[in-house]
Amino acid sequence: MKKYLAATAVCALTGGTAMAQDVPVGIIMGFTGPIESLTPQMAASAELAMTEVNESGNFLEGRTLVPVRADSTCIDSAAATAAAERLVTSDGVVAIVGADCSGVTGAVLSNVAVPNGIPMISPSATSPALSNAEDNGLFFRTAPSDARQGQVLADILEERGITEVAVTYTNNDYGKGLADSFISAFEEQGGTVTLSSAHEDGKADYSSEVASLASAGGELLAVFGYSDQGGKGMIQSSLDTGAFDTFMMGDGMYSDALTADLGDDLNGSFGAAPWSEGEGADRFLEITEEAGINGDSTFTRESYDAAALIALAMMAGGEATSQAVADNVMNVANAPGEKIMPGELAKALQILADGGDVDYDGATAVELIGPGEASGTYRYYEIKDGEYSTVDFK
Repeated sequence: MKKYLAATAVCALTGGTAMAQDVPVGIIMGFTGPIESLTPQMAASAELAMTEVNESGNFLEGRTLVPVRADSTCIDSAAATAAAERLVTSDGVVAIVGADCSGVTGAVLSNVAVPNGIPMISPSATSPALSNAEDNGLFFRTAPSDARQGQVLADILEERGITEVAVTYTNNDYGKGLADSFISAFEEQGGTVTLSSAHEDGKADYSSEVASLASAGGELLAVFGYSDQGGKGMIQSSLDTGAFDTFMMGDGMYSDALTADLGDDLNGSFGAAPWSEGEGADRFLEITEEAGINGDSTFTRESYDAAALIALAMMAGGEATSQAVADNVMNVANAPGEKIMPGELAKALQILADGGDVDYDGATAVELIGPGEASGTYRYYEIKDGEYSTVDFK
């Protein structure tokens, strides 16, 4: 039941009345590294939800959510673990929005979150391996698993009549997981992968990798990497050498920075990214525009929803504790209850305070299934005139 209970003191927060009213929530994302062009808008979206909660005055008898940022780097598990440990031991966070990339998310989960009982809601860690991680009921995500993305991409190729492709993926949990998912779905539908090979991020020259893929052939190159790193490098080298001129891209490649840099050279290329449409998505764009945030940037919706779910779960549990979050996320995310859209967090908090139920729909039509992960929808896009153009939602 999503019932508001009498708020209780949080023993972990001490040191005076003002401090006792603060509820620190971690935001651990790759502010440096291969997705650093995306994370500022993601973090700002999560913080927008917290600001909305604070300004309502309805949260746990006037308590205040305090966002605390930390850098996951996206790719350095040791650095991400150290950053998460500081969030827990020094900042006393009760929950974490993040991490972002799948490898560092798994490291933070196993090394920090589980030992300390800290719930995490990731807006962008999509590796299928996380579905079966030993999490003690502490890990959730608002972005769908790449098990679904791989099938969506395979379906897109089938629709386009493309039967033979080469595949490159960033050499980490995210890249391999997505590549494996896609290849399995594509081959099951009768497609042929001429060559699948990993690329390392941070290299200055990708010509040898591209040459191997080109020699194997294929109607296009499927790129499962990062828009600020090796994925972009593979595309640039392909264009420079004429090896490939059309690309299918996974969600890690979707960014305004990529089209700003490569523009019309990407015309005709296409891909998919977690996205949503409808009332919740429209309202999210309204509130982010008002706040000066680019709500059309990837994973911003999922970030807002992750922070909102943490706040509503605490409210449903009646206390600002990690246990309240872990115990109530699935309840506030799913039916029964009154549908809650972006910009309506004050309303949701009041419903919970009055003993009612909420079904948080949010910016992504949130529905948490199985081990606390999103069913999700994808935006199938094509690049035209150097810009993203929606083809369909899947």
